[in-house]
Amino acid sequence: FEDGEWKISHHHSSTMPEAGKPKGISEEEVKALFQVWNDALAVSSDAVAKCYSKNAVLLPTVSDVPRTTYALIKDYFDLFLKKKPTGEILESHVMIGHNWCADYGIYEFTYGTTGDKVRGRYTFDYVNEDGVWKIAHHHSSVMPETFLGPAPKPAV
Repeated sequence: FEDGEWKISHHHSSTMPEAGKPKGISEEEVKALFQVWNDALAVSSDAVAKCYSKNAVLLPTVSDVPRTTYALIKDYFDLFLKKKPTGEILESHVMIGHNWCADYGIYEFTYGTTGDKVRGRYTFDYVNEDGVWKIAHHHSSVMPETFLGPAPKPAV
């Protein structure tokens, strides 16, 4: 109370503790996120593009163009889905952090139109966006052995 008026002598402001709590996810749940994306491949390019976060980056297997918007991501899958692909994880390595998780490894696609199989290396980095796990970064590349021949196995 100062000069006949109530005054604020101390003010503290902070976010609610709940806002900073990480969104929990298990290793099995991280691995299941691939199946959500894989299932979307059977639906539409729109369904696949909606698996990506607002600021996602897709570095696709068969395009030199980084895809950084919903429209560019959808455009890539408009073409890719014509092959009727289905994917399978062959090797997976999961990391989990504060409101992010990642799955790195090797996957294989079978093209429904031809039966051809293509193996690739992948990276899926996920973020929790509005309570939903979305792909923030997806990098996919053909296995180098496809062009270079078998690599020697490490001695370690």
